[in-house]
Amino acid sequence: FATPPPRSLHGPAVAWRRAMADAPVTPTSSPVPSPGGSPAASPAAEGQEPGPKAIDLTYALDLEEAPVFYNKAEYLQTASGNKVSRQSVLCGSQNITLAGKSIVKPGVILRGDLQLLRIGKYVIIGDNSVLRPSYKKYKGNFAFLHMTMTIGDYVTIGPRSVISASSIGSCVDIGEDCVISKRCIVKENSVVLSGTVLPPDTVVPPLTVFGGVPGRYLGDLPESTQVLQREHAVMAYKKFQPLARGQAPPK
Repeated sequence: FATPPPRSLHGPAVAWRRAMADAPVTPTSSPVPSPGGSPAASPAAEGQEPGPKAIDLTYALDLEEAPVFYNKAEYLQTASGNKVSRQSVLCGSQNITLAGKSIVKPGVILRGDLQLLRIGKYVIIGDNSVLRPSYKKYKGNFAFLHMTMTIGDYVTIGPRSVISASSIGSCVDIGEDCVISKRCIVKENSVVLSGTVLPPDTVVPPLTVFGGVPGRYLGDLPESTQVLQREHAVMAYKKFQPLARGQAPPK
């Protein structure tokens, strides 16, 4: 097994360096001494127009990936920055908490009617995924009790995945078409590959990769996984931009 290569951090750095190279140098407001000791005249004093203003480099590090546009009318945006599709289904919304700056794509079903759903910040839930709290059945009794589902920060869940885990740690990447069965625990800084089916009560340790049917340990991840996954989740949120008024969606 060969673990997927880590996402490169060189893209933003290259964009930043290019922006710095193209930025014009603006004259300073303080006079520059001439070789004779007297201050040199500024361009404004000589009747010349001042040079162009320096470009804004605030978002120079966000140029790695192209934006993904969405129709603003099809999403609800909360005060904390959550973007929830109007085509998603939130059962028992009073039991669902989103910490902020998370995205719930169309077709997603959140089963808050079963038990509490606590979702962290910068969580991206892909199209047609289902989050359903797991349950614990008591021996000798037909009664069962659903357990609270907790999802950490900077978690990405691929489309068409079904999640019934007890908890998912921070900085976790779950691929598309995955099944995380009841009472599974996915620790922080781990990866579940696309198409994986984790059996019930599986524990995914930190900094590991699980994949296959049934899901099994496939390898270890580098210590930089936390930084890479955090950047990936933040970038996925930032590039998800609303269409401007009158703007047609890109083909």
